[in-house]
Amino acid sequence: MNIELIGVPLDLGADHRGVDMGPAAIRIAGLVKNLCELGTHLVDRGDLQVEIPEVLKFDNPKLKYLPEITAINSQLATVVGEIHRRQNFPLVLGGDHAVAIGTFSGTAAFYQRQNQDIGLIWIDAHGDMNSEKTTPSGNIHGMPFAVLLGEGAPELTGIGGNFNKIKAENAVLVGVRDLDASEREHIKESGITVFSMAEIDRRGMHEVILEAIGYASAGTAGFHLSFDIDALDPVAAPGVGTPVEGGLTLREAHIIMEAIARCGNMVSLEMVEVNPILDVRNTTAKVAANLVLSAMGKRILG
Repeated sequence: MNIELIGVPLDLGADHRGVDMGPAAIRIAGLVKNLCELGTHLVDRGDLQVEIPEVLKFDNPKLKYLPEITAINSQLATVVGEIHRRQNFPLVLGGDHAVAIGTFSGTAAFYQRQNQDIGLIWIDAHGDMNSEKTTPSGNIHGMPFAVLLGEGAPELTGIGGNFNKIKAENAVLVGVRDLDASEREHIKESGITVFSMAEIDRRGMHEVILEAIGYASAGTAGFHLSFDIDALDPVAAPGVGTPVEGGLTLREAHIIMEAIARCGNMVSLEMVEVNPILDVRNTTAKVAANLVLSAMGKRILG
């Protein structure tokens, strides 16, 4: 596999500073070296340049830093599309989860030009299904899933082109355990498939992820995997801005990634929301790096 790595040190979409250092922390955890040892050919394109909130102001408290987040995601969508055109695999390191708007839009736009659809597997403790009308915080990292379904500010939904980025029947949310009341209703109305932690506990992670892969792959050219590290329990991944108890175990997270590697349908990947300021000895970044390795084919027995 030929991989092109791009970091997006964005923390304008969240309240907690520090997530902009996530790409560097994951690199420090040995991601590039270990991917190369797997036999992949990897080119690290460095980081996109993102402004910091200390030098900015926002006009709309319901859509904080909208122009800046739109600009960086538009740039990211272009970069991701170029990586696909080179027939390489885009690997994006965030930054907060608002970067998913650019990653997925760039991937969807590439395949849309070939009259193909793309699926989406979204691993997260949260729904990320708010909009300007429902957000309690105005933080755009709580909106990207809704944006990709066509809901929200037109500046964001139009990134990568004015077309439907994802069909609801090919969109899957896994690991959710913390939803706003408005998100619950939005998710019910959206038609996406949701596997909560309660369902994972009942059925087991392996069965759930195989079903999720099936939905995301049905009638598509493949799927994008968006992995928010706060899907894990804070015991396993303490360095996150919005921790929620009762999350995925480390082993369950690797089951997800190993199953995705085996299926061979993943066309792009992002790992987001690692916050080194809140971390303990770079533990969360190491977990994130190892999960990416599992998704790329690392096995215990080779």
